[in-house]
Amino acid sequence: MLRRLAAVAAVLAGLCALPAQALEFRSVKETGVALYEAPTLSAKKLFVVSRYYPVEVLSSQKDWSRVRDATGGIAWIPAAALSGQRWLLVTVDQAVVRDTPSADGKAVFSVARDGVLQWQEAPKDGWIKVKHRDGSSGFARITDLWGL
Repeated sequence: MLRRLAAVAAVLAGLCALPAQALEFRSVKETGVALYEAPTLSAKKLFVVSRYYPVEVLSSQKDWSRVRDATGGIAWIPAAALSGQRWLLVTVDQAVVRDTPSADGKAVFSVARDGVLQWQEAPKDGWIKVKHRDGSSGFARITDLWGL
């Protein structure tokens, strides 16, 4: 009995020691890219996304990537349609971007739900430095965004 318990404890300890897998987020390169049900152009098109739309890459297969969007939907996209730039999707009615990483910071601009902001620096203390497509930059709450 003691040996069995030790074996179970060893297995559990080994599972806890597995390296954490980092999430891989990418963005769509251009407007009008279709997401498919399977990794082939002859598969059913599920929906079309716009430029900068962020997706989480779940796996890759030859020239295709299996991705998840902010709603949890899973689809296939041609790998060539993905950019290395990180864009974040606004998930609240209005994300306020401030001049400092603090709720007391001056509001610089805001972005409505489903708008996108470009990742600038790693998140820190619940805030992330972002840049708007017009060049404006500041800090947004990470809780207001998807794609981190």
